[in-house]
Amino acid sequence: MPTDIDVEEAQRLIREDDALLLEVLPREEYTEEHIAGADSIPLKKLTPGSVSGIDHERPVIVYCDDDL
Repeated sequence: MPTDIDVEEAQRLIREDDALLLEVLPREEYTEEHIAGADSIPLKKLTPGSVSGIDHERPVIVYCDDDL
C-alpha cells in the first residue's frame, strides 16, 4: 500500500529494514544524478515483469522529481 514518508522515515527504513530505494525517473536522469545506493526502473518501464526480481517482503521506497 503506497504511503507518503519523509526523509527521516526513509532513512530509518533503509537502515533498519533494508528498504530498497527505487528511482523511477528516465534512465538518463538516473545516470546523471541519483541517490547513492538507489536502483532504477524508469516509470514507463515499470511492469510486473520489471519488478519480478524484487523481494516483495522488503520495503520499497519509490522516488522521482517532485516537479513531475
